[in-house]
Amino acid sequence: MTDKVPVLVTGGAGYIGSHAVLALKDAGWPVAVIDNLVTGFRWAVPDDVPFYQGDIEDGALLARIFAEQGIGAVMHFAGSVVVPESVSDPLKYYHNNTAKTRSLIASAVAAGVPHFIFSSTAATYGTPAVETVREDTPQVPINPYGMSKLMSEYMLRDTAAAHPLNFCALRYFNVAGADPRGRTGQSTAGATHLIKVAVEAALGRREQVAVFGTDFDTPDGTGVRDYIHVSDLAAAHVMALEALIADPARSLTMNCGYGRGYSVLEVLDAVDRATNLAIKREFGPRRPGDPASLISDNALIRATLPWVPRYADLDLIVTHALQWERKLGEIRGESG
Repeated sequence: MTDKVPVLVTGGAGYIGSHAVLALKDAGWPVAVIDNLVTGFRWAVPDDVPFYQGDIEDGALLARIFAEQGIGAVMHFAGSVVVPESVSDPLKYYHNNTAKTRSLIASAVAAGVPHFIFSSTAATYGTPAVETVREDTPQVPINPYGMSKLMSEYMLRDTAAAHPLNFCALRYFNVAGADPRGRTGQSTAGATHLIKVAVEAALGRREQVAVFGTDFDTPDGTGVRDYIHVSDLAAAHVMALEALIADPARSLTMNCGYGRGYSVLEVLDAVDRATNLAIKREFGPRRPGDPASLISDNALIRATLPWVPRYADLDLIVTHALQWERKLGEIRGESG
């Protein structure tokens, strides 16, 4: 039986972080959250979870949180995630995702926190030469977002070699959907994720959905991606934490995806099916650096953790995203 140590979730008021908080709570783990609320939402954190509004760069605040809460593990989600913005403002990404992660790791080491789960990304692979990506596929990021995350992976690897800390870096593919019970979901205004954009369009909150590229070497000419339900992803984090605690000498780096790809048009068709409406599609040229297909090989995570996805179905992911988008409209209406 794994000892359920108190866990500090950074960015716990954001999209993936808030789902991780729920997954930890549902499994009986003590949880605390730090979030600067730049992109997160205070209402996304349950009332009974200790909440600290502040920055992970604030070493004094972190030292206080680690002491007050008796923190035994960090789950690190805080950061910036918009790829085009990382190209136009690289220093923001190297600050938020790399320099601040370094500060957080230093605070964890100083406090003797032994376990660290890191929110990494398939963007560290860049434009791979293979359709199905394994953990040993060369990491050649093509944008500052991917590079900022890869640098953080390196920092964790080197820190774990020098200090009594083990870590798990989970490389996400395309995260989508929302908590099946409607407790939280993707709430960021102006989000760029395809399923989020599509359900906004389906509910009249956007005029259309842009389709970037129709001439890829894929079955229908549009880009193919591996979409993973955010609740399955959150469950993987809890299991990864259990694995780190069970074997403190082992660190892990694993892909998080389903190993199945869907094209842009297949995603839009799924949203149309869910609403019995037709989203307006605006076809345009490819974006620079977009690979034709990006699908995870998830053999390692399946072999390492007792992880069995519960929501590996595109229509279900879309349904949960739509349900949340409708609820979000109510929440925003209530708050003016």
